[in-house]
Amino acid sequence: MTSEHATIEPDTKDWTWVLDRPCPECGFASAAVDRAALGAEIRDNAAFWASALADPRAAERPEPDVWSPAEYGCHVRDVNRVFALRVEQLLAEDDPRFANWDQDETARTERYDEQAPAAVLPDLVAAAELAAGWYDRVGDDQWARPGRRSNGSVFTVETLGRYHLHDLVHHRWDVRWLDLG
Repeated sequence: MTSEHATIEPDTKDWTWVLDRPCPECGFASAAVDRAALGAEIRDNAAFWASALADPRAAERPEPDVWSPAEYGCHVRDVNRVFALRVEQLLAEDDPRFANWDQDETARTERYDEQAPAAVLPDLVAAAELAAGWYDRVGDDQWARPGRRSNGSVFTVETLGRYHLHDLVHHRWDVRWLDLG
């Protein structure tokens, strides 16, 4: 492991394909997700990050150009914040268009590489609880409400939740080298 920090290559992939087929990297299968369990799954993911961020290696990058668990924790925190806002927007507006979110710019401006793991955890847990709470409140007749990203990708509350959960599961997989189980 190394603490030397190199520039992280921006992620330019369109990950919406995970709604149609399992992720070959992390194994996430969108079709297997019970929408009623989204809140519980998000909370479970936050519990994992509590262990990961408590690990003494949490601020270490496994490679100079790969985020540390703390940096991934910052990203997971911010993903939960963004998706909580999007679910709220889907439930409050008819066919909303989501504001663009540049995750790489956020990582740079928020200095993910300088954030202490112990300081990240409370905000990550709070953001996860906020997002989970929104999914918990979705009524049976609201799961199909549509909205769209700035690139035109259309989501329903349900597909947004599945897409959101993949992001969280995938980043847990990204720090599998911690071997926390």
